[in-house]
Amino acid sequence: MPTPSDYAQLKTFLDAVVRIPDEVWEQCYSAWQDYSAKRRTILTTAGERERYLYFVLEGIQRVFFLTEDGGKEATLVFMYAPSLGGVADSFLGQHPSHFYYETLTPSRFLRIPYETFMDQCLRYPDINRLALALAASAFEGVLLRQAELQTATAEEKFRALLGRSPHVLNLIPHKYLASYLGIDPATFSRLLGKVRL
Repeated sequence: MPTPSDYAQLKTFLDAVVRIPDEVWEQCYSAWQDYSAKRRTILTTAGERERYLYFVLEGIQRVFFLTEDGGKEATLVFMYAPSLGGVADSFLGQHPSHFYYETLTPSRFLRIPYETFMDQCLRYPDINRLALALAASAFEGVLLRQAELQTATAEEKFRALLGRSPHVLNLIPHKYLASYLGIDPATFSRLLGKVRL
């Protein structure tokens, strides 16, 4: 069962994007329900539609891509509190996902079903503005990440990661961090020993 503190965290996070008036929040917040998952749980599988928008309260998750033959895997993004989670393009477009959404550690969320969220967007202009702002932010993040992957050296990508989120070195297995940076694990290990911030 969600606690008042859980909902307060969600409201603080969302208000930083678009301020939701209290009267709208009172009508909408209870649609976000508590959900927990064990470590290494696949929440969304490639080929399935993303049915939920998640708000991460605890734990670490990743979105990853797996080649059709299962021979190669690429970690695309990590989620941890406080952030939104799920496969955003599949959620918004309601098409089959190309990606997997997996918990790396035991995780706890608030989540809202697609149909409920879209109903709120139609009923409340403030929620619709929020959805558009969240989509724009996600798109900006993807473009910046793509630019970094195509232009930065392995060391520059490593330094940028440590500058943004130094704590992830102790939380996320290094093989996933190497995949996220688009470098091989040996290069990651060498940079780990070499780079100091």
